[in-house]
Amino acid sequence: MTREKIKEQLKPEECVDISSYDDFIGKTLFFRTVTYHCVGKVIHRVGAFLQLENYAWVADSGTFTQAINDGTLSEVEPVDVPAWVNLETVSDMFIWNHGLPLKQK
Repeated sequence: MTREKIKEQLKPEECVDISSYDDFIGKTLFFRTVTYHCVGKVIHRVGAFLQLENYAWVADSGTFTQAINDGTLSEVEPVDVPAWVNLETVSDMFIWNHGLPLKQK
């Protein structure tokens, strides 16, 4: 019952079924791991790793609320090759509803 009440308050793009890692495929996410932050679109899963395209390492997210709500990042390093994120190192992740950073900043 509590879960249903929470789901009613969320926007459709914020409702993600995470009963399987495969449910993240096609989603664009901002990750905070134990050692770094990054953003990218999930295109594949291999075990506990998610493969990302349009990956960018986020050296400085700036004000976190602005980063998540507005897509404003202070310092980013986009990479033109796929990257993999180990889900066992992820502290939390957020739906990224903004364009992915494609230029170094």
